[in-house]
Amino acid sequence: MGLVIDIDYRGTDFRLSESDRARLQAMFERALAEEGRPVSGEVSIVLTDDAEIHRLNRTFRGVDRPTDVLSFPMEEPELLGDIVVSIPRARAQAEEYGHSFERELFFLLVHGFYHLLGHDHETEDEARVMFAKQEALLQAFGLTRDP
Repeated sequence: MGLVIDIDYRGTDFRLSESDRARLQAMFERALAEEGRPVSGEVSIVLTDDAEIHRLNRTFRGVDRPTDVLSFPMEEPELLGDIVVSIPRARAQAEEYGHSFERELFFLLVHGFYHLLGHDHETEDEARVMFAKQEALLQAFGLTRDP
């Protein structure tokens, strides 16, 4: 079956290009392989606005504010889970951090994907592992912090 990535757009005019979709597919497949997991399953991605991610953050996490990315892992092996990214947050953070929107968007998508794979950053050790994996994957696909 392979890895299936479904992308839904809500409240944003932004669309991923076909080349960006292909790069995201390759990145997620590489992450799965590096984790020793089957390169299969389904991931749903929602690219949205601040209002929608705020609503989801309040509903599912009890946090009454927008955020940049949310992940909802599934318990079934064939359904990896859902990733929700705020496009306005990604744009603002790219500017704040001084790198491209593309880099920030892919960082958030990869970050969300590693959460689906069971990684977290609650402790220093967990954070070190998760962020090293993310950075290595982004670098491997040419997504550096340079503008």
